[in-house]
Amino acid sequence: MSSTPVPPCSVPWKTRMYSRFLSAVTDLCLRTNGTVNRRLLSFLDFRTPSNGHPVNGVRTYDSTVDPSRNLWFRVFTPTETVNNDLPVIVFFHGGGFAFLSPDNKAYDAVCRRIARKIPAVIISVNYRLSPENRYPSPYEDGVDVIRYLDNSPDIDGFAPAADLSRCFLAGDSAGGNIAHHVARRIYNTPRSEFREVRVIGLVAIQPFFGGEERTPAELRLVGAPLVSVERTDWLWKAFLPVGSDRDHEAANVSGPRSPDISGSDFPATLVFMAGFDPLQDWQKRYFEWLKKSGKEAYLVEYPSTMHAFYVFPELPESLMLITETRDFIQKQSSKVKG
Repeated sequence: MSSTPVPPCSVPWKTRMYSRFLSAVTDLCLRTNGTVNRRLLSFLDFRTPSNGHPVNGVRTYDSTVDPSRNLWFRVFTPTETVNNDLPVIVFFHGGGFAFLSPDNKAYDAVCRRIARKIPAVIISVNYRLSPENRYPSPYEDGVDVIRYLDNSPDIDGFAPAADLSRCFLAGDSAGGNIAHHVARRIYNTPRSEFREVRVIGLVAIQPFFGGEERTPAELRLVGAPLVSVERTDWLWKAFLPVGSDRDHEAANVSGPRSPDISGSDFPATLVFMAGFDPLQDWQKRYFEWLKKSGKEAYLVEYPSTMHAFYVFPELPESLMLITETRDFIQKQSSKVKG
């Protein structure tokens, strides 16, 4: 990263305190034996049920893909738009591969805002969590949801005019990692396999990537909330195959073990990063790797905010992110329509 001094963090102290509270809750649930205390977590993870009646201009519906692995998704459909041609965003939530779900109160609110303001139909995926389900479980779940949508375009809860030919993958933190790997798997699948779904863009919001190296941002931002080095080391160990290190292709996506994508038809990608996120160097490397691989990629940086800023609607960057995402979706959609 540049040696230019980092501007002071603009996040209000109440928001910073809340993010540190969430970090403490996370640490309470991480056991030293590499497991998660799900029972304790259940008392601290507040959920929101789906609602077929509009709430803040969006109605929601849950649809099951495979009950044997608890694979389901929540559909967010805007109800106040006159647009009869809505893009579809398949969204993967964050949580270090080990936490949270589409019905988590914060993620329900995030997806509701995105659906209303873009507007778009959001498919928020409940993928399998680690350490109970390690790599590549969430990637497989993501691809299976795409196949399900392709085979069941008329599922309940879909807006009649949802356009699966303008499908975008998106995710934040670990969800951004999943979105990348799902895109890579889809673009390695014969296009003839998909009849309805066409993925034309990827939105990686502060994606959770890593490696054995300690980057300047990781060393500089010691003890950062949510994604401190100690916490992310635990999460990688719980997710990656037993015996793997952090240079595994799932984590170090632009590293020496990563597959070459230069010859693949990888989708246009929008990457978000923040100045107070210890993961920022890995995210910037990802963007540079995409460009070096000949892919269409864009980088948006908010220098004065932190990891997971988009969860807090009081932060101006939260709305700015949605605006940038809307513009990216419109730009990529215009290419398809043209």
